[in-house]
Amino acid sequence: MRGINSVFARVLFGAAIASSFLWVNRTLSQQRQASVPRTVQISQQWELQPGDEVEGYRVTGGLGDISVDLDGKWVRAPFSGTAYAYNRECLLFSSAEVPAYLFRFCGLKRVRLGDRKAGDALGTGEQLHFAALRKQPDGTWAMIEPAKQVLERSLP
Repeated sequence: MRGINSVFARVLFGAAIASSFLWVNRTLSQQRQASVPRTVQISQQWELQPGDEVEGYRVTGGLGDISVDLDGKWVRAPFSGTAYAYNRECLLFSSAEVPAYLFRFCGLKRVRLGDRKAGDALGTGEQLHFAALRKQPDGTWAMIEPAKQVLERSLP
């Protein structure tokens, strides 16, 4: 009987280790995927985009952005969803709760990519440049006026 309990304990221990490994591996994989810059084809094209440089100065916002003074406070996920790297200056946020929309957050530091719950921190900064995009029938994304409620849910 003692040998059976010992074997059973080893099997349970091995299963626990394997389960932990799979969870850590899945989490790291999701973080890696979120950190790979996502590409989005925006139907409107402007010459200057966030991340560009003009005379050595970095562009942090663009046409269609709403800019908000953060004073170093944290920006929060407006819904449960996923934060993706977009370029050097921005992240994109998508949510199954609003599948036809993407939200672009620019100007953040200490960004947190990957799966986020509503209210989880996305990043901090001195200024937020926020834009909303809606998916078009041809698969491109169009900048639209962001809903005040979505921005309110994102602010501290």
